[in-house]
Amino acid sequence: MTVESTTVGRPGRQRTGGVSSAPAVDPVPGAWAEYLAAARQLDGVRRDAATAAGEQARTVQAARDELAAVRTRLAAQQAQLRELGVPPISLVPTPPELSEATRSMSGGPGLVLTALRQARRWAQAVDDTLAARGLSRVAHWSPRPRNLLVYGPLGLFVPLLLVALHLATGTGPVTIGALVLALPAPAVAFGVGWLAVGRLFPPQPGTRVDRTPRFGALTCLIPAVVATAGIVLSMLAA
Repeated sequence: MTVESTTVGRPGRQRTGGVSSAPAVDPVPGAWAEYLAAARQLDGVRRDAATAAGEQARTVQAARDELAAVRTRLAAQQAQLRELGVPPISLVPTPPELSEATRSMSGGPGLVLTALRQARRWAQAVDDTLAARGLSRVAHWSPRPRNLLVYGPLGLFVPLLLVALHLATGTGPVTIGALVLALPAPAVAFGVGWLAVGRLFPPQPGTRVDRTPRFGALTCLIPAVVATAGIVLSMLAA
């Protein structure tokens, strides 16, 4: 009976030994992986929030700059329209216009910035109409071609008059007297042109008109010098 009990008991010990030798699962690596994934997700959310906050701050600052520029232009336009005789009541927005403007800008800083930029474009168009007075396209030209339309005719007026007088009277005291009287003509033409450029093409609010003084002086001087030299050479040849 001792042998049988020993023989029967051996398999029981083998099974018990097989169960105790199975490896246990360690929960630490799985928890660490979940923690890393959650940390990366939170960092992504934080970055997105910081980016959105930065974009919103830039949008708000740009809207403030646009608002300041629009207010400056509207104030100048209001003063100019009052000088032209427009009633003050016509320069004040009506309640429906205020309601429409409020509704269009109630969607956040982005929509406010879009509305202000549109208002600035409208104000630019009004500036062109008021300032240029029929010369809106010329007012957008570069300074030299635009100012040439003013300096050129003024600089050519006296030289052409001298040439016509010389052709009509020939060499004589009339032509000589006209040449002497025309000596200050380039300076006078430049001064008139300098004033006319500022009058015809007034600057935008916060800027100064570019009168191109050197270019204007040469434009007024060169025709006078060429005409005078040609008349003197003709007189000497005669």
